[in-house]
This record gives sequence, structure tokens and C-alpha cells, in this order.
Amino acid sequence: METPWDHRYAQRTQRMGSSAIRELLKLTEKPNIISFAGGLPAPEIFPVDEFSKACERVLRDYGALALQYSTTEGYLPLREMIARHTARYGITITPENILITSGSQQALDILGKVLINPGDRILVESPTYLGALQAWNAYGAEYVTVPMDKDGMITNELEEALRTGPKFIYVLPNFQNPSGVTLSLDRRRQLLEMADHYGVPIVEDDPYGQLRYEGDHLPSIVVLDDQFRNNGDNHFRGNVIYLSTFSKILAPGIRLGWVIAPQEVIRRLVQAKQGTDLHTATFNQVIVHEISREGFIDRHINKIRKVYGERRNIMLESMDRYFPPEVDWTHPLGGLFLWGILPEYLNSADVLPDAVEQNVAFVPGKPFHPSGGGHNTMRINFSNATPEMIEEGIMRLGKVLGKRIGKKVAA
Repeated sequence: METPWDHRYAQRTQRMGSSAIRELLKLTEKPNIISFAGGLPAPEIFPVDEFSKACERVLRDYGALALQYSTTEGYLPLREMIARHTARYGITITPENILITSGSQQALDILGKVLINPGDRILVESPTYLGALQAWNAYGAEYVTVPMDKDGMITNELEEALRTGPKFIYVLPNFQNPSGVTLSLDRRRQLLEMADHYGVPIVEDDPYGQLRYEGDHLPSIVVLDDQFRNNGDNHFRGNVIYLSTFSKILAPGIRLGWVIAPQEVIRRLVQAKQGTDLHTATFNQVIVHEISREGFIDRHINKIRKVYGERRNIMLESMDRYFPPEVDWTHPLGGLFLWGILPEYLNSADVLPDAVEQNVAFVPGKPFHPSGGGHNTMRINFSNATPEMIEEGIMRLGKVLGKRIGKKVAA
């Protein structure tokens, strides 16, 4: 039914759509469902007591500051803390290279506002993070895709995509959302060299980098780029914009992320953010700084790794036990997700209703592929459900898949 508002919306709204994941989460809220659909941390390991004590201290000692307006760039002690943490991984920056955002999602949106003109091509992995596509579709982005395998973006196929003249490259090198795979060190270096050759900057999205459960830490792309360009003056002038978040290492409800970029880029992002929300909530920033003192985050991350690592292992073991042999999946070294690959003749979106009927849910993979494909893929989260729920849910899903495959074979 037409309303008086129908002809008032801006043209950009025609490219906006609801998140397939957010819509699916509504469906899976019914009682007794085991949901592997969301990218939700485990609520039972949220540091509730630490937040409670930090709130008391902040209100008692810094109440006037924490409840007041603040600078757009973000609370200086928090930015200084992030700079010190970043230095541990081999890159020297100052607080002037950091912008605090209301989660990584806001960082993606203001990057789109600052960098993307209608029709600009963005080079992305396929599959890629759905939230980035949703943010940038509103700014008229087009996408050039490069396929992935178990070692991440296939950089041998990168040059053809770079010749199309993309505005920037968007990559999630560590335990990628949605696939769970990690970009190998050789491919990280090859990506940097080719991006430099073609003069294309990189946006590195790294929300999961500290959540590794096996294998050795790999240097982030921003660190490798800094080493590649090091001119000895300790000024960060790299070709990489780096994004990360407190959502996965503390709690998503605080909505705190950050951007690391050259100072001239930060200045532009600050201008864009001022028109959006003036600044990220001061109270949240002061609380996170307070709770992060004396090494708490490092200790908490170790706890998260233990819990999520166990859940990943149980999910992989359960899939080996209950999934039909025709189904394949990735083996993530960290993060929150793994990627299921069904036979080509199956569409995971058609399988989902059967799964929900059996009180288990996942996310169909097609929306993560901006250039099409992926109909037979599925994203499965292992961080949110308990070990018992994981085994039960994978058993249910295995029965659903087995029935679907059995019907096709019988036909």
C-alpha cells in the first residue's frame, strides 16, 4: 500500500536492504531452537563483575568527565592504550593515528561516506563480510571479487581484479567472517606488493585477530605494510587502514571499535563522524579504559580462547560424526565461524526451513557473495552455543542434510 512517504526517500535507499542475518535472527528467537546463525559471543563469559566495579569507580572518580560531551577522535587515554597495544605487534603509531568509533560497523559506514562515490569498484574476497556490503551499498559501491580457498584470498587471481581500477581492497585476513579461513603469510605479502604496484589502498578488518586457538600468530597486513614502507622516521604513513573492535574481546553491547590510519585519513573520518554522532559515548570509552587497566584484557582473552577453542573442537568433531560424507567444511584456526560446503545440487536457503523445523539454524551463504554464487554454502557459528547444544544441533543439522542428499540420490 502506497504511503505519502514513498516518494520522499533518497535514491540511495533503493540500494539499502535488511541484513539477511538480522532478519534470520528474528526467525530463530523461538524457544528451543539451537542457533548457529548469529556471530554472537558467549554471554556467560562477559566480564559482568569487572564492568560493575569499573562503573562504580568511574562514576565515583570521573563522573563529570564520563557523562560529558567529548572529542570526536575519542577518549585520549583509551587511544593511548590502543597505541601501546599496537606497538606490541611491531607498529609505531600515536593517538593521532586512531579514531574511536561506535563499533567497527560505524567505521565501515564512515569509510564509505569518505571514500566511495556512486559506481566506485571495491575489491573484496568472495565470500566477504555482509555488514561491509550493507554499509557500502548505500553509497553506490560496485564490487570486484576474488575467490578464496583454505589459505584465504587467491592472490594469483588478484591482478585481473586490480586492473579494473578498484577504489580500495577490503580484506579480513584472520579467521574471516564468514568462511573462518586465514590469509597465509605469503599471500599477505603478495597482496601488499600487488596493491602497491597498482596504487590501491587496503582496508584491513580484524575483529578476530586475537582469538587464535591453534597455530602461530601471523603479522597483520598493517604491520607488514609498515615494515614494507619503513623510512626510518617512525611516522605512520601506510597504505593500509586498519579496523578492530572491543566487541569480541569484551562485549558487543558497549559498541566500541577503532580505526588506525594515517593522520590525514583520520582527519577526514573525524569530519564524517561529527556529522553522524558527534562522538562515541564518553561513558563507554572511560569504562573500557578503566576495565582494561592492569592487564585484564589479556587475561580475559586467554579465557575466551579456551572456551571458544573447546567449542570449535566439539563442532568439528560433531560434524565428522554426524554430517554426510558429501558435505565439506573449513577448519578455522580461530574466530567464531566455520563454512559449510554442500553438494552443488543443494541450495542452503532451501535447506534452512527444514533445519528450523528441527529447531536448528544457520546462515545461508549466498548473501556473502556480492557477485553471485555460493548457493550451496552456509555459515555456522560455534561461539554462542554451549558444548551440549553444539553436539545436539550438529546432529539435527546432519539428519536434515542427510535426508536432503538422500532424496537427491534416490531421484
